[in-house]
Amino acid sequence: MNVRSQISMVFHLDKCIGCHTCSIACKNIWTDRKGTEYMWWNNVETKPGTGFPTDWEDQEKYRGGWELHNGKLRLKSTGKARTLFNIYHNPSMPTMDDYYEPWTYDYQHLFNAPAGDDQPTARPISMVTGDLINIEAGPNWDDDLGGSQIYAANDPNLKGLSHDTQQQLMAVERLVFFYFPRICNHCLNPSCVASCPSGALYKRGEDGIVLVDQKRCRGWRACVAACPYKKMFYNWNTGKSEKCILCFPRLETGQAPACFHSCVGRIRYLGVLLYDASRIEEVASLPPDKLIEGQRSLILDPRDPAVIAAARANGVHESVVESAQKSPVYRFVKDWKLALPPHLEYRTLPMLFYVPPMSPVMSTQTNGSIDHVSEDLFHDIEEARVPMKFLANLFGAGEEAPLRYALRKQKAVRWYRRFKTVGDVDEATALRMLREADCTPAEADAIYELTSLCTFDDRFVIPPMHREEAIQMMEDPLEHKQGVGFGFLSGPKRGM
Repeated sequence: MNVRSQISMVFHLDKCIGCHTCSIACKNIWTDRKGTEYMWWNNVETKPGTGFPTDWEDQEKYRGGWELHNGKLRLKSTGKARTLFNIYHNPSMPTMDDYYEPWTYDYQHLFNAPAGDDQPTARPISMVTGDLINIEAGPNWDDDLGGSQIYAANDPNLKGLSHDTQQQLMAVERLVFFYFPRICNHCLNPSCVASCPSGALYKRGEDGIVLVDQKRCRGWRACVAACPYKKMFYNWNTGKSEKCILCFPRLETGQAPACFHSCVGRIRYLGVLLYDASRIEEVASLPPDKLIEGQRSLILDPRDPAVIAAARANGVHESVVESAQKSPVYRFVKDWKLALPPHLEYRTLPMLFYVPPMSPVMSTQTNGSIDHVSEDLFHDIEEARVPMKFLANLFGAGEEAPLRYALRKQKAVRWYRRFKTVGDVDEATALRMLREADCTPAEADAIYELTSLCTFDDRFVIPPMHREEAIQMMEDPLEHKQGVGFGFLSGPKRGM
């Protein structure tokens, strides 16, 4: 058992209000430099929708992630034999049209225009070429456009839904959408790391954060093609690849990442997990219907004496183990099984999990009591506006059972709280719902507290980073005791 620690995250989609505060916080801190104008390390998409870059989930087009070939894992986009031929050419990489051409405005025309009868305007100018352009796309271009025949109707997750169901999704009376915030998943089996010809991408041993060594990066861009979530970006100014660094300089000083700290809806949770690194290839090679439980089995119980002993033997600090025991991510993913990974069929084993969103409860109230059209207390989950198959394609690797389990438990907790606070649900019905959702009253109270009454410290359990242990492998810790492990003595340069 090769026990390692991994910083992991949970996003509770039922709480996301689509304010994009997280995106702006990240943009202001990390990607406001020349060459990063089109980069959104954090972005919030509308689902159903095509996302950013356009159709990033269509791996027949982009060929990101891993695939099984003769029972063995291999990259879809590249390989040892293909690297040489594609090193200057990545046929599966998104183009600028799939993102958008970043622009600014000719503000000087506003300031210096001569007096006249017409109001002067600031025309858009490309920040890449400097020429006047017609804006045809932008970040979150399809924001809130649920039901759009251009965006929502072309969501790759609609694959497998019947034509009638897809048409119903576009009907006014069934119009529906939800928000889907995304950052780098800092995967256990990152395809971006495996694809890099120069070895510039690496996964930090102490916390699992995936980073790019800007000194070693040669701008081959194989990582951009290999990442199925398209969270690798190319800086056209420096000739280097860049990505989300999970604000590790903030984590090293005990602060939450910028997008987490600024989240208005308080949807974000962060903690550390312990996992068995020796089983990564085995789990990533499982059939699609076994991937979710396989990944859960990778996550180890931080209270198990055998796991604690193996962690100590592998150099995991005692304080990290204690933080893992308090991790909110472990509770959502392992204890309650409410949070699920996005597109696990890409086999990268992402460490960002989502609590799936619920559609509005379909019921009526008569004489102070709730009436149903079915004796099945969970009928509206099957008949929800968001089809189960759509959510399964997004969060369940195509399997509906894990989604159904998570949604039933969420609904049971809601109704149990209605019994305790509002009183329009009788106790027998509330307890029956909990039993049928595999939930106890104590667990329902714990889910409610961590979801609705959580404090800052409840949501973010940041382990001590112990930079002295990581630095001492390469440098003298005393020379770096005031640093947080970010930056270079000289800036990155273009070319070899």
